[in-house]
Amino acid sequence: MSKISIRFFDDKEVRAVWDEVGSEWRFAAVDVVAAIRGEADYKKAGNYWRWLKKKLANQDAQLVSDTHGFKMLAPDGKRRTADTLTASGIEELAKSFPGNRAADFLDWFLYSDNTIDGQSKKKAYQLFDSGILNNEEPGSIKCLQQIHAYIFGGLYDFAGQIRNKDISKGGFTFAPHRYFGTTLPTIEMMPETTFDEIIEKYVEMNVAHPFMEGNGRSTRIWLDLILKRSLKRCVDWSKIDKNDYMDAMILSHTDPAPIKALIKPALTTKIHDREMFMKGIDYSYYYEQEDEPDI
Repeated sequence: MSKISIRFFDDKEVRAVWDEVGSEWRFAAVDVVAAIRGEADYKKAGNYWRWLKKKLANQDAQLVSDTHGFKMLAPDGKRRTADTLTASGIEELAKSFPGNRAADFLDWFLYSDNTIDGQSKKKAYQLFDSGILNNEEPGSIKCLQQIHAYIFGGLYDFAGQIRNKDISKGGFTFAPHRYFGTTLPTIEMMPETTFDEIIEKYVEMNVAHPFMEGNGRSTRIWLDLILKRSLKRCVDWSKIDKNDYMDAMILSHTDPAPIKALIKPALTTKIHDREMFMKGIDYSYYYEQEDEPDI
């Protein structure tokens, strides 16, 4: 498959591949079952899917005949053939589940792509083939602005524009905008020769938070471009736990050691790999999803 995707429903992966013949996304049936049931055990989810598939086959359900196997990267790291469903097949499958869990999943599945995050994520995927990233200098402010403008263009009126207001998040106030005239050029000039230097530059740009929204998603792509150019490496973001990453980034403005310790073992040489790039976008957007509060 030339295109892959990973979506997240309540912190559970829903893998998808692009069917060139049918010109549509096909979703891993086991992942859909696990997400709907809230099942953390992949084997149990697989057993339930096989039982449900047999039950539906006995009822001559259309979605079973429409199930096709495509090779996908399994949780154990091996590529295996998995049953997949089309979007319409997922809607049919959801009707087979009792309670409101399937309704919640279906609401997310049908409407999540229409949000700003959903639309900007599609544009982020396109960056790999756009060629735009080849025309800017990695590590420059202009490059970061270009990334932000491409992803959020048409969605935010400030896409690609350095903010002119002060912002804060979770009680932390980011760099005052009135000092950007000196702050951003200083960050731009920071060295990028070693891994430590690159991560320290990334941390400083995160503290600056130059845009009103979309800083994390843009800056992680920017970081990968610097790593590719300077070290011939990029980050396999799927190896970095969301909560670990967020905690390390909170600490990074005073101590960059935790974020360095997370990123270094996740480096890979697959810098030209389309699947690695797409997976990185999926996880980058996943990091930005707000966790549901406990009730």
